[in-house]
Amino acid sequence: MGVAMMNASLRRSGGSYILTIPQSYVEQNDLGAGSRMSVEINGAELRVRPGRQRPKLADLLAATPEGLCRVDGWDEIAAVGGER
Repeated sequence: MGVAMMNASLRRSGGSYILTIPQSYVEQNDLGAGSRMSVEINGAELRVRPGRQRPKLADLLAATPEGLCRVDGWDEIAAVGGER
C-alpha cells in the first residue's frame, strides 16, 4: 500500500476544528459517522487512524461459552441503555 499525500483545510465548529477525511479512506477502513478514531500527537505531527471498535452486546453474548450459568429469559430482555 502506497502513501497518499493530500492537502485539507480545517473548518471551525463551535470550539473545535474539523478535518475532512477522504471518502476512499472511510470506505477502505469500514468507517462512518460516529466511528471511533485514535489521535496521536507527536510534536507537529498529527496521526489519525481507526480506533478500537467497541464490541456489540450481541457479539459478546455470541462468544460466551456454552454451559455457563445464565438467567432464564436473559436473551429476551429488552435493551435499556446504549446496548446495540
